[in-house]
Formats: sequence, C-alpha cells, structure tokens
Amino acid sequence: MVKKISSKSPRKQRNKVQNSPLHTHKNMLKCKLDEFLQEEHGIKTLVVKKGDLVKIMRGQFRDTEAKVTRVDYKDIRVYLDSAVVTKADGKEAPVPVHPSNLMIVKLELDDERKKIIERKLLTVAESEE
Repeated sequence: MVKKISSKSPRKQRNKVQNSPLHTHKNMLKCKLDEFLQEEHGIKTLVVKKGDLVKIMRGQFRDTEAKVTRVDYKDIRVYLDSAVVTKADGKEAPVPVHPSNLMIVKLELDDERKKIIERKLLTVAESEE
C-alpha cells in the first residue's frame, strides 16, 4: 500500500478538509472513548452520535459533561445541550465544538452501533495476527 502524499501547508490542509466529500467527514467526527469504555469495548475511538454523553476537554466549557443534541457533518462540529452562550438580546445560542475536544463518557448503544463496534474489534484482531 502506497502512502498518500499530503501537503505540510496549513492552507492546503484546511482546503483539503473543506473541499472533501461529505461521506469522508464521518472519519473526522471520531472522539476518544473514556478509559472505562475503552476497556469494556476494546476500542479507543468511535464516531460521536446524537444522544451520547460526552465530556468537554478543551475550551471555555472544559470539564463539563453534556449530551449531544446535534452532529453537523458538513462543518465537522458537535452541538451539546450545556454548551450554550447567552446573546445580547437574551436568547441562548449553542456553541459548536470540534470532536477532537471531546471524550465520550457514555454511549448511546443501538443495534447499528453494536455492529460497528464488533466490526472494529474484528479489524483490530486481524491486524494483531
């Protein structure tokens, strides 16, 4: 397998992310799992999903736990229920957070998610052999 050549220029890196197709943005929405979840499921990262409980690791809302209300694939941002600011007119506006600044504390497990975890475990097991 040949390694893809990528530019070191920040301008080109940002441009590549911005102009990439929408289905590739899903890989950029991965969040680190809590240590307890890593041991339980045997994986380190997982794509964040609506309903997950996450801990904010960086920024003005650091060390707060919040529930994911919306995931924006186009802008690669996550909206949380407790990450809101009050605007000048008194309305509350959600603050978008990049998934690299989050850690998943509790998963919203459904059948589709369980299949994804099993598939990731199989690929990890195959790579170790």
